[in-house]
Amino acid sequence: MKAGIALTLVIVGAAALLGYAAEETYPSGGSGRSSYGKSGEPGQAPQDQDALATAPAQDGTAYTPRRTEENARIGTVFEKDDHGAHFCTASVVQSRGRNMLITAAHCAFDADAGKPVDDLVFAPAYRNGDEPTGLWKVNKVVVDDRWAKSQDEDLDVAFLTVDPKDGKNIQNVLGGNRLGTDRGFDNEVKITGYPTSRDTPISCQNHTTRFSDYQLRIQCTDFEDGTSGSPWLTDYDPKSHTGTVIGVLGGYEGGGDEDDVSYAAYFDNDIANLYQRAQDEDGN
Repeated sequence: MKAGIALTLVIVGAAALLGYAAEETYPSGGSGRSSYGKSGEPGQAPQDQDALATAPAQDGTAYTPRRTEENARIGTVFEKDDHGAHFCTASVVQSRGRNMLITAAHCAFDADAGKPVDDLVFAPAYRNGDEPTGLWKVNKVVVDDRWAKSQDEDLDVAFLTVDPKDGKNIQNVLGGNRLGTDRGFDNEVKITGYPTSRDTPISCQNHTTRFSDYQLRIQCTDFEDGTSGSPWLTDYDPKSHTGTVIGVLGGYEGGGDEDDVSYAAYFDNDIANLYQRAQDEDGN
C-alpha cells in the first residue's frame, strides 16, 4: 500500500437521508501509524537515489519530473513535521472551501487503532528538503465508514482538509485538480508520487486497465513505498494548468506488492458522495 492515515466525521443520519455512503468523522487523537501497502515505513530516513532520466522515455517508465505548476500541487505527507520520513503522497483537489487534498485512506487512517493519525502535514512540491510554500497542517480526514471498519480496498480514498496558511487557502496558492468519476477503465494518465527512499518525485505516463469491477491497474516502474496516494491525472489543460484526478494509488493490496505494477480504487458514485460529504463537513 502506498498511503497513510486519516481523520473522519460521521453523520450517518444525514448520509442515509441524502443517499450518501456512510462516512465516519473521528476527533484528533491517534498517534503512531502502521505501514501498509506502498506507504513508507515509520522512521525510514529519506535518502535520494540516483536521479532518473529527467524526460519521459516511454510509457510505463518512471522519470524525474521538472518543477511545473502542475507538479507544484503534489507533495509529500509527513507525521507531525518534516524531520522524519515522508510516507505517502497527496495532492490538492478543487473544493468549495479551497483547502482540500486527496490521498489514499490507508495513508491517513490507522486501521489498527480505529482512528486517524495525529498531526499529519503536507509539503507540496517537496524536493531535497526544499518546501516552496512550507508545511500545511491537516485538520480533518474523511474516509468512507466501510473502509474505516473493514478496509474495503474498493474505497481506499481519503479527502483531507488543511488549515489556511498566512491567511491564504492552499487552492488559491497552488490551484487544484478536478475530481473525475465514472471515467471508465482505459485512460491515459500521468502519475506523480514520492517514494520514501527519494527526496524528489517521480512521474510516469501509461494507459490504465481494468483489474476488477472496482479497481484500476497500471504498469509504471519504481512506484515503491511512499507513493500511496499519488494522483492519477488525465485531461491536463495547459491553459488552466489543471487535470482531472480519476484515481489515487492504493486500493488492491494498498496499491500493490510490486514496484512496477500499481492499483487504484475506481472512482464511482461512492467516491463522488464521499467528496461531497467532505465538502459539506468542511462547512463551505
